[in-house]
Amino acid sequence: MKKLIILLTISTLSTSAMAEETSWLDSLKNLVGMGETKEQTVEMPSADGLVELLTSSLNVDTDQASGGMGAIFNYVKNHVSVEQFSQLAKSLPGVDGLVSQMPDVSKLSSGGGLGGLLDKAAQYSESLKSINDLKKQFEALGLKPEMISSFISSAHGYLDNEQSQSAKQVFADGLGKLLG
Repeated sequence: MKKLIILLTISTLSTSAMAEETSWLDSLKNLVGMGETKEQTVEMPSADGLVELLTSSLNVDTDQASGGMGAIFNYVKNHVSVEQFSQLAKSLPGVDGLVSQMPDVSKLSSGGGLGGLLDKAAQYSESLKSINDLKKQFEALGLKPEMISSFISSAHGYLDNEQSQSAKQVFADGLGKLLG
Protein backbone atom coordinates (compact mmCIF):
# COMPACT_ATOMS: atom_id res chain seq x y z
CA MET A 1 0.00 0.00 0.00
CA LYS A 2 2.85 2.39 0.86
CA LYS A 3 4.42 1.74 -2.52
CA LEU A 4 1.18 2.54 -4.29
CA ILE A 5 0.80 5.87 -2.44
CA ILE A 6 4.40 6.83 -3.22
CA LEU A 7 3.97 5.93 -6.92
CA LEU A 8 0.73 7.89 -7.16
CA THR A 9 2.35 10.92 -5.46
CA ILE A 10 5.38 10.85 -7.76
CA SER A 11 3.17 10.37 -10.81
CA THR A 12 0.94 13.28 -9.83
CA LEU A 13 3.87 15.57 -9.09
CA SER A 14 5.69 14.76 -12.30
CA THR A 15 2.55 15.13 -14.42
CA SER A 16 1.65 18.51 -12.91
CA ALA A 17 5.24 19.68 -13.11
CA MET A 18 5.41 18.74 -16.79
CA ALA A 19 2.31 20.77 -17.45
CA GLU A 20 4.16 23.86 -16.31
CA GLU A 21 6.55 25.69 -18.60
CA THR A 22 9.52 24.62 -16.53
CA SER A 23 9.32 21.15 -15.03
CA TRP A 24 10.76 20.21 -11.67
CA LEU A 25 13.47 18.28 -13.51
CA ASP A 26 14.45 21.36 -15.54
CA SER A 27 14.49 23.39 -12.34
CA LEU A 28 16.77 20.83 -10.74
CA LYS A 29 19.05 20.81 -13.79
CA ASN A 30 19.23 24.63 -13.72
CA LEU A 31 20.02 24.54 -10.03
CA VAL A 32 23.08 22.32 -10.56
CA GLY A 33 24.12 24.13 -13.74
CA MET A 34 23.17 21.42 -16.20
CA GLY A 35 20.08 23.03 -17.66
CA GLU A 36 19.73 24.79 -20.95
CA THR A 37 20.84 28.38 -20.75
CA LYS A 38 18.42 30.87 -22.16
CA GLU A 39 19.95 33.93 -23.73
CA GLN A 40 19.26 36.94 -21.61
CA THR A 41 18.83 40.14 -23.51
CA VAL A 42 20.65 43.04 -21.95
CA GLU A 43 18.94 46.31 -22.64
CA MET A 44 21.34 48.84 -24.09
CA PRO A 45 21.53 52.05 -22.10
CA SER A 46 19.73 55.01 -23.64
CA ALA A 47 18.70 58.53 -22.72
CA ASP A 48 15.08 57.34 -22.57
CA GLY A 49 16.02 54.62 -20.09
CA LEU A 50 17.85 57.17 -17.96
CA VAL A 51 14.82 59.49 -17.97
CA GLU A 52 12.60 56.58 -16.91
CA LEU A 53 14.97 55.81 -14.06
CA LEU A 54 14.95 59.43 -12.89
CA THR A 55 11.17 59.75 -12.98
CA SER A 56 10.70 56.57 -10.97
CA SER A 57 13.48 57.09 -8.44
CA LEU A 58 13.58 60.86 -7.88
CA ASN A 59 9.87 61.72 -7.96
CA VAL A 60 10.19 64.12 -10.90
CA ASP A 61 8.12 64.29 -14.07
CA THR A 62 9.41 63.47 -17.54
CA ASP A 63 9.99 67.12 -18.51
CA GLN A 64 11.98 67.74 -15.33
CA ALA A 65 14.03 64.57 -15.80
CA SER A 66 14.72 65.34 -19.47
CA GLY A 67 15.50 69.01 -18.90
CA GLY A 68 17.64 68.37 -15.83
CA MET A 69 19.71 65.66 -17.51
CA GLY A 70 19.91 67.82 -20.62
CA ALA A 71 21.39 70.62 -18.50
CA ILE A 72 23.88 68.23 -16.90
CA PHE A 73 24.88 66.71 -20.24
CA ASN A 74 25.27 70.22 -21.65
CA TYR A 75 27.64 71.00 -18.77
CA VAL A 76 29.57 67.82 -19.62
CA LYS A 77 29.59 68.77 -23.32
CA ASN A 78 31.15 72.13 -22.48
CA HIS A 79 33.88 70.53 -20.38
CA VAL A 80 35.09 67.70 -22.63
CA SER A 81 36.37 67.54 -26.19
CA VAL A 82 34.05 67.19 -29.16
CA GLU A 83 35.41 63.67 -29.72
CA GLN A 84 34.70 62.67 -26.13
CA PHE A 85 31.14 63.95 -26.22
CA SER A 86 30.59 62.21 -29.56
CA GLN A 87 31.76 58.98 -27.91
CA LEU A 88 29.30 59.54 -25.05
CA ALA A 89 26.46 60.20 -27.53
CA LYS A 90 27.25 56.94 -29.35
CA SER A 91 27.25 55.00 -26.09
CA LEU A 92 24.05 56.63 -24.83
CA PRO A 93 21.68 57.25 -27.75
CA GLY A 94 19.41 60.25 -27.27
CA VAL A 95 21.82 62.45 -25.31
CA ASP A 96 21.66 65.20 -27.93
CA GLY A 97 17.87 65.16 -27.64
CA LEU A 98 18.15 65.68 -23.88
CA VAL A 99 20.53 68.62 -24.35
CA SER A 100 18.00 70.24 -26.65
CA GLN A 101 15.35 69.99 -23.90
CA MET A 102 17.21 71.97 -21.27
CA PRO A 103 15.64 75.34 -20.48
CA ASP A 104 17.21 78.50 -21.89
CA VAL A 105 18.19 80.65 -18.94
CA SER A 106 20.56 83.03 -20.69
CA LYS A 107 18.32 86.02 -20.04
CA LEU A 108 17.35 85.15 -16.47
CA SER A 109 18.98 86.79 -13.51
CA SER A 110 18.98 85.57 -9.95
CA GLY A 111 17.99 88.96 -8.61
CA GLY A 112 19.51 90.09 -5.37
CA GLY A 113 21.15 88.28 -2.49
CA LEU A 114 23.41 85.32 -2.97
CA GLY A 115 22.02 84.61 -6.44
CA GLY A 116 22.92 88.14 -7.53
CA LEU A 117 26.45 87.68 -6.21
CA LEU A 118 26.80 84.46 -8.14
CA ASP A 119 25.61 86.26 -11.29
CA LYS A 120 28.28 88.94 -10.77
CA ALA A 121 31.02 86.40 -10.09
CA ALA A 122 29.96 84.39 -13.15
CA GLN A 123 30.83 87.38 -15.34
CA TYR A 124 34.49 86.87 -14.45
CA SER A 125 34.75 83.09 -14.41
CA GLU A 126 33.66 80.69 -17.12
CA SER A 127 33.56 77.86 -14.58
CA LEU A 128 31.27 79.82 -12.24
CA LYS A 129 29.10 80.84 -15.19
CA SER A 130 28.45 77.23 -16.23
CA ILE A 131 27.73 76.21 -12.62
CA ASN A 132 25.38 79.19 -12.24
CA ASP A 133 23.62 78.30 -15.52
CA LEU A 134 23.14 74.71 -14.34
CA LYS A 135 21.66 75.95 -11.06
CA LYS A 136 19.29 78.31 -12.94
CA GLN A 137 18.23 75.55 -15.34
CA PHE A 138 17.20 73.34 -12.45
CA GLU A 139 15.30 76.20 -10.85
CA ALA A 140 13.54 76.95 -14.17
CA LEU A 141 12.36 73.32 -14.21
CA GLY A 142 10.92 73.68 -10.71
CA LEU A 143 13.74 71.64 -9.20
CA LYS A 144 15.91 72.59 -6.26
CA PRO A 145 19.58 73.04 -7.16
CA GLU A 146 20.40 70.47 -4.47
CA MET A 147 18.87 67.85 -6.78
CA ILE A 148 21.74 68.22 -9.21
CA SER A 149 23.78 65.75 -7.15
CA SER A 150 20.88 63.26 -7.11
CA PHE A 151 20.58 63.46 -10.90
CA ILE A 152 24.34 62.96 -11.29
CA SER A 153 24.39 60.05 -8.86
CA SER A 154 21.47 58.34 -10.61
CA ALA A 155 23.05 58.83 -14.04
CA HIS A 156 26.38 57.53 -12.77
CA GLY A 157 24.66 54.40 -11.44
CA TYR A 158 22.72 53.97 -14.70
CA LEU A 159 25.98 54.07 -16.66
CA ASP A 160 27.65 51.56 -14.34
CA ASN A 161 27.48 48.55 -16.65
CA GLU A 162 29.70 46.87 -19.18
CA GLN A 163 28.18 48.57 -22.24
CA SER A 164 28.51 52.08 -20.80
CA GLN A 165 32.02 52.22 -19.40
CA SER A 166 33.28 54.73 -21.97
CA ALA A 167 30.18 56.92 -21.51
CA LYS A 168 30.59 56.73 -17.74
CA GLN A 169 34.21 57.86 -18.03
CA VAL A 170 33.37 60.82 -20.29
CA PHE A 171 30.51 61.75 -17.94
CA ALA A 172 32.87 61.71 -14.95
CA ASP A 173 35.55 63.67 -16.85
CA GLY A 174 33.06 66.35 -17.88
CA LEU A 175 31.75 66.72 -14.33
CA GLY A 176 35.24 66.84 -12.83
CA LYS A 177 35.22 70.60 -12.28
CA LEU A 178 31.69 70.59 -10.92
CA LEU A 179 32.38 67.81 -8.46
CA GLY A 180 36.03 68.60 -7.80
